Amino acid sequence: MAGQTIIVSGLNPAAILQSTIGGGAFPTAAAAAENGTRKVIPLSRDALQDFMLSIITQKLQDEKQPFYVLDLGEVVSLMDQWKSALPNIRPFYAVKCNPEPSFLSILSAMGSNFDCASRAEIEYVLSLGISPDRIVFANPCKPESDIIFAAKVGVNLTTYDSEDEVYKIRKHHPKSELLLRIKPMLDGNARCPMGPKYGALPEEVDPLLRAAQTARLTVSGVSFHIGSGDADSNAYLGAIAAAKEVFETAAKLGMSKMTVLDVGGGFTSGHQFTTAAVAVKSALKQHFDDEPGLAIIAEPGRFFAETAFTLATTIIGKRVRGELREYWINDGLYGSMNCVLYDHATVNATPLAVLSNRSNVTCGRSKTFPTTVFGPTCDALDTVLRDYQLPELQVNDWLVFPNMGAYTKAAGSNFNGFNTSAIVTHLAYSYPS
Repeated sequence: MAGQTIIVSGLNPAAILQSTIGGGAFPTAAAAAENGTRKVIPLSRDALQDFMLSIITQKLQDEKQPFYVLDLGEVVSLMDQWKSALPNIRPFYAVKCNPEPSFLSILSAMGSNFDCASRAEIEYVLSLGISPDRIVFANPCKPESDIIFAAKVGVNLTTYDSEDEVYKIRKHHPKSELLLRIKPMLDGNARCPMGPKYGALPEEVDPLLRAAQTARLTVSGVSFHIGSGDADSNAYLGAIAAAKEVFETAAKLGMSKMTVLDVGGGFTSGHQFTTAAVAVKSALKQHFDDEPGLAIIAEPGRFFAETAFTLATTIIGKRVRGELREYWINDGLYGSMNCVLYDHATVNATPLAVLSNRSNVTCGRSKTFPTTVFGPTCDALDTVLRDYQLPELQVNDWLVFPNMGAYTKAAGSNFNGFNTSAIVTHLAYSYPS
């Protein structure tokens, strides 16, 4: 049964959390019960549909612009899952995955820290009132100007995997602590592998530690990343074993005791996360059970972002060619659907026939046709779906795309004048009935 859905227009997400789950760092479902607060839950399919219909009919009657719905209950549920499965690993959310301000504020209020890869991302996080000591500058190759900025604002933890990076940090931010980024033995067969670009090879570890030692920089620990999107969880086993060898090498060199292990990203909600958590905990017990005082962190992105966002788009054009139906929508590969190109994502669509079939807006049991869905630009590459089954729809009906939170808004462009990067996000949550 659908819960009560609320539009959170103009409210601080942290304040909402305080009234619904008790606020505080890293709250859980149990905390809500203890504090006597009402626990928010993910929107049901019917509640989400009703909420989107209310936006379409009440707010978008004239300008039928695409929009997102951010489900606060889904984010809370994901944080509960993280805390339950990996209670000793602090998430540093990867801002590049989705920098929506209300989303970052929600994560911050629940105790997440942040992985930033550039000056712009650091500025963005700091603008939300988040302390610089909650940021890791997780880019092994940074412009000197960005390193200077990090020193100025007090972001004092960063990654490196080359001697040139050591020289830049020594010159511009000698107080920064370092994490040596290593290349995992396996890249996890991820859709977006990281190994070809970043990470020290085994034979490079000793020279890189010595370079930092000579530069009188503190190497506080090790980081790695098995790759993003459908990564094989077994890759964590070898990566954590390799990280332990780096700890041992540093000790043999007489360096200060390492205190941080960053297990990176590669987490996807659902079954993959369950298997990943088992693999990570098993490897940590085997290799780091004798490391008192060790801080273990991670850099999840899509785990928190992907399923929390739903995108709604308007059909702006239609063409019929025999059995084939072709629809144009007002977002595409140059906007929110850029994840198809850059993240190798597969998107799915469901109809909201608000104009052509109001008595059955989801077109249940209606005949379907092979369909192509185009984005709004003049580039033929801007094709969102091919050979996809959809019912007969009309201009000003809507198509809804679930699980659109990962690597979507961040890379939108203004190609052909379609400013799809400025799509509005509506925050919603529901209570149990």
